Amino acid sequence: MPKLTGYLLAFLTVYAGLMAVDASAAEKSIVVGQAIDLSGPNGSIGRDYVTGLATYFDSVNAAGGINGKKIKYLTRDDRGEPAESAKAAGELLEQDKADYLLGGVGGDAVQAVISSAIFSRSGQVLFAPLANASKNYGQMVLFWRPSQEQELQYIFSYFGKLGIKSVGIAFQDNPLNQEAYQYVVAELKRRGLILSGTAKIFATPADTDKDAGKLAAASPDIVIAIADTIGTGLFLKEFRKHASKTFVAGTSLINLTTLAEMTGPKMLEWTVFSQVVPNPASAISVLQSDHIRMMRKYRDESLSSLTLEGFAVGKSLVKAIQMSGSGSREGAKNFFAQKGQIDLGGLTINPADPDLHLSGYVDIALFRKGGGLMF
Repeated sequence: MPKLTGYLLAFLTVYAGLMAVDASAAEKSIVVGQAIDLSGPNGSIGRDYVTGLATYFDSVNAAGGINGKKIKYLTRDDRGEPAESAKAAGELLEQDKADYLLGGVGGDAVQAVISSAIFSRSGQVLFAPLANASKNYGQMVLFWRPSQEQELQYIFSYFGKLGIKSVGIAFQDNPLNQEAYQYVVAELKRRGLILSGTAKIFATPADTDKDAGKLAAASPDIVIAIADTIGTGLFLKEFRKHASKTFVAGTSLINLTTLAEMTGPKMLEWTVFSQVVPNPASAISVLQSDHIRMMRKYRDESLSSLTLEGFAVGKSLVKAIQMSGSGSREGAKNFFAQKGQIDLGGLTINPADPDLHLSGYVDIALFRKGGGLMF
């Protein structure tokens, strides 16, 4: 027993020393916190996003940090639950003393965090949540990605060049999707397009199949999916029984890896998705090539649009901190006062955007016959 006590005392002595080193390091670090879904319904999206962010922060730290300060990147899993997101964000701000707070997945998580008393007291900006929100939260939230409306506009413009006349809507009913649905209906009217019909996406395949069959019988030129990844997969599995060669389009927060696992490659033929970053597998720009190189250096995970988006968001935040001077906590806030565009290496962001979306980049990706994504 005395021997065990000796080991325990030795361990506690070392642990106390490590804590002192950690406290000293904290004074020389910039703490970036993020509450995000890592194990819930959007966990695969969250994990890829975090991987891209961590990769860029690792590359900055390896080069000496920001004005001599290393980035300490802390993540907490909110499991896709808005209340848990607010709680985790509060802990990051109060317990971990986060200098910057990155957002999680979805508009519900954004609303929960910014409505919390701790966030209000912090005076911080929620930076770059993975949300397709069109709502302007003033200087409480600074989005990196374009709005869902911008993505839908791009899809309409892209297919407008192909001469589409009729459009169907596959709709997963919830408050956030209601807003997008009304936007699509109004946009169809504005563009002089015909609404062929609407298919509701239900929790059961049988109910979804009934609506999907009716929509297929109306022969739309294209169907816009207003749904999350699971809902889009459920719709495709039923719709493809009736219409194997009708275009189905969705937006960038649909996780294409999960979707492919749900449906198989055959059902993904004739599907297209808006993307808010360029092809992650291509090295055309400096940003793309740096992303590929650093992912190979620091990570074993595969490249994806979400890892590239995280990498670009990390680079944007670092630029904001650098522009604020000496690692100041005011970097994200100071971004609001910046004029002109900032080049991330082939992709530009605009801090002066009146809608508070730094990037306006949108592209289209489609699945090749037999699988495989093509930008």
